Amino acid sequence: MTRTILSASSLLAAILLIGGCATKKYVQNTTAPIQAKVDQVGDQANKQGQQIAQGQTDMKGVDERAQSGISAAKEQAMTAQNSAQEAMNKAGSAADLANKDSEEIKSLRQVVSNLDDYKQVSDLTIPFAFNKYTLTEKDRQDLDNMVANAASNKRYFIAVEGFTDRTGSRQYNETLSRKRADAVTEYLVAKHDIPIYRIHMIGLGEEKPLDDGHTRAARAKNRRVEIKIFSADASYSTSQADRQSSSQQPQSSSQQAQTHQQQSQTQQPQQ
Repeated sequence: MTRTILSASSLLAAILLIGGCATKKYVQNTTAPIQAKVDQVGDQANKQGQQIAQGQTDMKGVDERAQSGISAAKEQAMTAQNSAQEAMNKAGSAADLANKDSEEIKSLRQVVSNLDDYKQVSDLTIPFAFNKYTLTEKDRQDLDNMVANAASNKRYFIAVEGFTDRTGSRQYNETLSRKRADAVTEYLVAKHDIPIYRIHMIGLGEEKPLDDGHTRAARAKNRRVEIKIFSADASYSTSQADRQSSSQQPQSSSQQAQTHQQQSQTQQPQQ
């Protein structure tokens, strides 16, 4: 009985062993293609992973280059913008300068076109002693009276011309005539604050003599400075004419009295 059980057990174990081996082999045969496929898929996944990693690396490089290019483009754009702004500023400055020049040219043309409007409104002749170019107190008073109303006007200028007699060399006389004209100009600028650009000064030496004689009196007449005021302001012309008229009235009365006295004296012998 016991043997029978053992035999049966042994037989069962052998069957199970044989069945187990057969099952294991079947499993191996069945799973082998699957494992191979899995391994293939794993290899492909690894390759794809490597490709993705390489792609990410390449994309990173491309992004860095793109960022560098963008930065360079921004810098170039900023430089171009600054250059354009500088060019616009220069163009604006050039336009302002052109406008200023245009205004100055317009003003100059206006002055030139109005030259005919300037009329001589006053004149004065200052005599000088031989080889002298300094002003006397009387000369200063005469100048004060002459330019009393000049500074209150807008459109006027003063011509100052210096002269000498014919004694001495031409070069020396030209220098002396300029010194005489300079003395008058300096006084007008310093004393009366007349802008220098309103004064036209020249030394003419022995040119334009008042008297061609060779006497002492003739030479004295030629040692002089002539001052003339030209104005385009009607108010200045009117005020200057009124002032001259008022200053001449006493002289006219005196002349009339003197004439009357002379007439009386000439009539007395006839009586």
